[in-house]
Amino acid sequence: MSGERILVIEDEARIAQFVERALIYEGYRVNVARDGRTGLITARDNPPDVVILDWMLPGLDGLEVLKRLRTASPRLPIIMLTAKDEIADRVEGLDTGANDYLVKPFAVEELLARIRALLRPIEPASQPETLRFADLTLNTGTHRASRGERAIDLTAKEYELLELFMRNPRNVLTRDVIFDRVWGYDFGGESNIIEVYVRYLRQKTEAEGEPRLIHTVRGVGYVLRED
Repeated sequence: MSGERILVIEDEARIAQFVERALIYEGYRVNVARDGRTGLITARDNPPDVVILDWMLPGLDGLEVLKRLRTASPRLPIIMLTAKDEIADRVEGLDTGANDYLVKPFAVEELLARIRALLRPIEPASQPETLRFADLTLNTGTHRASRGERAIDLTAKEYELLELFMRNPRNVLTRDVIFDRVWGYDFGGESNIIEVYVRYLRQKTEAEGEPRLIHTVRGVGYVLRED
């Protein structure tokens, strides 16, 4: 029996009960809130180990709840559980601070696997280092990047993707490798989330007309290289 506390913030009674039963069966302690404000109060009074958060909530919507939870608990694992399956919605949820994203309808086995992954002990961080390629630098301690003297602010996923490129310079990274190393699972063969994030990185690293460093290898993936 695991005993970790999980907070489910979900307004649909059927789904909330289904998830609650499955989690209790697996040995988790479960609190259920049916709206965002109640969820925030519950998280404050009974700090959870993981939050399962519905996007479409009455009153305070899931995205706003996510922002407030993330502000209060920067490291709290949060899974967005929603019917929104557009890539832009996924990106918005992840950029706002969600650790993971599960689209309804879903298999309970997948939800449980995602929870186990988030609860897995984190290996001790290695010593911070500064990665360099051409005039691009990335500090693994501060997660700050720069192009020459120009500082670049990165979201969490942008940092992970750029770190992957900078640890594998001049090596072509396939989509499958990127999915596995940055997202930890496949969003789906037709997903364009990698293209979205590569575009974000290009916009930031080329903001002042600098030469492109992240190149597309058509039909394969991407590579960090100089022309």
